[in-house]
Amino acid sequence: MKIDRRKFLKMAGFTGIGLGLSAADIFVKDTAEASSGHSAVSTAAVRHAMVIDVRKFKTPEDYQKITEACHSIHNVPTLIPEKGNIRHEIKWIWNVPYGQAFPDQVNHYHPEAFKQKQFPLLCNHCDHPPCVRVCPTKATFKRPDGIVQQDMHRCIGCRFCMAACPFGARSFNFVDPRPFIPARNSEYPTRTMGVVEKCTFCSERLERGLQPACVEASNGAMAFGNLNDPESEVRKILKTSFSLQRKPELGTMPSVFYVIGGEEYAG
Repeated sequence: MKIDRRKFLKMAGFTGIGLGLSAADIFVKDTAEASSGHSAVSTAAVRHAMVIDVRKFKTPEDYQKITEACHSIHNVPTLIPEKGNIRHEIKWIWNVPYGQAFPDQVNHYHPEAFKQKQFPLLCNHCDHPPCVRVCPTKATFKRPDGIVQQDMHRCIGCRFCMAACPFGARSFNFVDPRPFIPARNSEYPTRTMGVVEKCTFCSERLERGLQPACVEASNGAMAFGNLNDPESEVRKILKTSFSLQRKPELGTMPSVFYVIGGEEYAG
């Protein structure tokens, strides 16, 4: 039996209401357990992770290089200047001050320069991704290596994943994005109106033995590797540095870490 898109969304909405789902239902751990640090750690052979050393970002150009590298390769459209509507913005990497990146960790007495420091944000590729749990078509799914992948062809535009993501890491194509791609990369597919997209940890580059585009363009400010390998670069950095994850109390276990302290924490 066939069912069109409108009927599917209507049925999905009624299903959610009937189940009585709340925002808390999409997270795998309750706040108390997550805050205690007892969330289960992935035991897979490979769990890809990224480490961002914000101390090494000195100028606006440092941030611009990684964003341009990501967006140009993945045909991310530039919509804000043309449309003037913030809802239309498509972003895989973007920058915000510390207070917006870590609202639950703000200290009134932090140095002013630190509070104004920009932090690059992207999909956190959580070990327990709430977006995967709510997607009705499995357009978003978690790979065995930890990458939370997005199949733009399977997406029906219900935006359940956007509502579930606590990091605002997904964008919706309210308009046709193709006219707003500055220079189209023929090696990567473009999207259509009505689908969600996000960072994929450059899965297509990993298959060719390459690093994510942002890491490659960061001049050493970002690292990428296997979080479950004690000898990997990301593990060595985390072992000798003080780092933060976004909203750890939710128990999603992000795979993106932000280094803010140095080797004095080596133990």
